[in-house]
Amino acid sequence: MKAIVQDVYGPPEVLRLAETDRPVPGRGRVLVRVRAAAVDQGVWHLMAGMPYAVRAVTGLRAPRGRVRGMDLAGRVEAVGPGVTRFRPGDEVYGSGEGSFAEYACAKEGALAPKPRNLGFEEAAAVPVSGCSALTALRGTGRLGPGQSVLVLGASGGVGSFAVQLAKAYGTRVTGVCSAAKADFVRSLGADEVLDYAAADPTDGSRRHDLVLDIAGNRPLAHLRRALTPRGTLVIVGGEGGGRWLGGNERQLGALLLSPFVPHRLRPLTSVVRAAELEALTDLLEAGTVVPAVDRTYPLAEVPEAVRDLRAGRIRGKAVIRL
Repeated sequence: MKAIVQDVYGPPEVLRLAETDRPVPGRGRVLVRVRAAAVDQGVWHLMAGMPYAVRAVTGLRAPRGRVRGMDLAGRVEAVGPGVTRFRPGDEVYGSGEGSFAEYACAKEGALAPKPRNLGFEEAAAVPVSGCSALTALRGTGRLGPGQSVLVLGASGGVGSFAVQLAKAYGTRVTGVCSAAKADFVRSLGADEVLDYAAADPTDGSRRHDLVLDIAGNRPLAHLRRALTPRGTLVIVGGEGGGRWLGGNERQLGALLLSPFVPHRLRPLTSVVRAAELEALTDLLEAGTVVPAVDRTYPLAEVPEAVRDLRAGRIRGKAVIRL
């Protein structure tokens, strides 16, 4: 089968299109004929092996898994022993192992039936980013109707879902992005959009019940200024920082500081699971949430998609079509 593979850590140039063996589904796993896959910041971190802490899981000197990609949508090709929820021919979406390929395996519990009103490309944009946004708001963030939400990084993959989901839950949403992407964030339903270059949304002049800091690098002290006295901060990933931990030292700092301040400071821990996918499916089929697919690329152009993502040229999601 054709797949995007890498043998060493590095920039997008280490990714190449090659022929490789088709995976075989083991117990509890499903083989999916991939029709579309999506690109997110996690793909870059695994490709680059940065920060170095990720290599403790992915391989110290070289990546153990050669094929990149997680988000997928497609048709079930075969099922392994013990799989009861799916059968060949079913249209599914979710998270798999090495989805930048014609075939990929996924855990049964990381898949759900594809929303009936979505094409494969739209569906592939949902799993990682949509589940992250859902967990950040409904789970970790404990969001309730009538609250005020500040979304830092509102124009990205997670942010585009977070703005729509927060509005669906009956909250007032302020989105923060660049001036060039303000109209896009406004189109997602944000009540107010701030240009981070023109105003500091964490200067303390406005306070929110929930702050989502998505792939940011602001100090915890600054983020806390944007919270109401009993507000919640959820840190969704992080960029910048050193080579060893990247921006993730703020997540550790949030856990250590939270018991000693009135605010709830929480890092996001999110995985793609069937329950979250099914909750998103209800909203997607109702038209309450719409995947924001900015660009699509053929399989051979995965390196270009990663470069565009890292350069900030993507609004919402970038999708690979097969």
